[in-house]
Amino acid sequence: MSKIKYFSENLEVQNKTIILRLDLNVPLNEKIIQDKSRISISLPFIKNLIKKKAKIIIVSHLGRPKGKRNNELSLAPIYKFLKEQLETNVYFFMGDINDETKSKFSYLKEGEVILLENIRFFDGENNNDDNFAKKLASLGDIYINDAFSCSHRKQASIHKITKYIKESYAGPLLKKEVVAINAIIQNKKGPVTCIIGGSKISTKINVITNLIKKVDNIIVVGAMANNFLIFKGFIVGKSLVEKNSKEIIDKIYEEAKKYNCNIFIPNDCSVSSEFKGSGKIKEPDSIDKEEIILDIGPKTIKKIGSIIDQSNTVLWNGPAGYFENKNFSIGTLAIAKKISENTAGKSLISILGGGDTISAINKSENKFVFTHLSTAGGAFLEFLEGKDLPGLNVLK
Repeated sequence: MSKIKYFSENLEVQNKTIILRLDLNVPLNEKIIQDKSRISISLPFIKNLIKKKAKIIIVSHLGRPKGKRNNELSLAPIYKFLKEQLETNVYFFMGDINDETKSKFSYLKEGEVILLENIRFFDGENNNDDNFAKKLASLGDIYINDAFSCSHRKQASIHKITKYIKESYAGPLLKKEVVAINAIIQNKKGPVTCIIGGSKISTKINVITNLIKKVDNIIVVGAMANNFLIFKGFIVGKSLVEKNSKEIIDKIYEEAKKYNCNIFIPNDCSVSSEFKGSGKIKEPDSIDKEEIILDIGPKTIKKIGSIIDQSNTVLWNGPAGYFENKNFSIGTLAIAKKISENTAGKSLISILGGGDTISAINKSENKFVFTHLSTAGGAFLEFLEGKDLPGLNVLK
């Protein structure tokens, strides 16, 4: 199998125009950036290219404007932040991408940056249109994809652009993601434990069934675990559940038995009659009809801690409870603390993925240590499934 072409420090980029695809899709509230993580992790590579005197055109998206200009999804706040962080001229281009665009960029000097407006304002991007990809590619000499989180999508700035530009590479953040996930699916250091949360099994069934063949333990938490409790005959009150999940769970247990993988589900929970309330600890056989399971309980936290202690690699995707209410973030933060301690003190390989997982950790005042934090959601899960991502395939 051919390998991904990664950007090399030895590559001569001085006075060359680089089209740099980044994921700067950050949460905004009234045009104020709420979490700068995705921008901050991209800054070292941008600064490196500035130092090498490349001309840089940054391409990114924000939200899902569906090919229409939407002021609420403008990259203007990101542009302002980049201007503050980069010691060079940074420009913001809000025009169309057409045959005249390249001539409009003639003012760009070595070590300077242009940020294009939200690339998803253009239908050509969303439709992976050849003509649009060709016009986008004409703006530069070298293309670098450093947006792993978008690489599962067939969109012009991720996929077709490589067809019309001479040199294409994967950037350092993308490389870091691939190496980290391969630590689980290819170069694993066992025992390997996966902690899977979230609300729907159907969205993660392929990930789980693929991981069962490769890992020793799967711990199911979050609303997803409610379906397993029902499968075991427990009543979960008004807890969030997914309809018609029995067949899926049957398959999971069948595959787990076949591949000798242990499946763990909560043996106690923190429940409340409302999402804004405070919790009380109950075992699964004593949950009332009006109660909602919103977190894991102390026995489950202790059990998960014990499994982590016996593991050399841990993958975690999805919080353990309704972390938006701090009363139900106890399980998530306890897992984070245990993984962090073992990463720092016992050389545990720890890989965390998914926006909600990262958000839950960022809400905490604690300083955690992990081997790798992935901001990617769908791409992270699809890569774990073993899928050949379109954005990576074109870089091979």
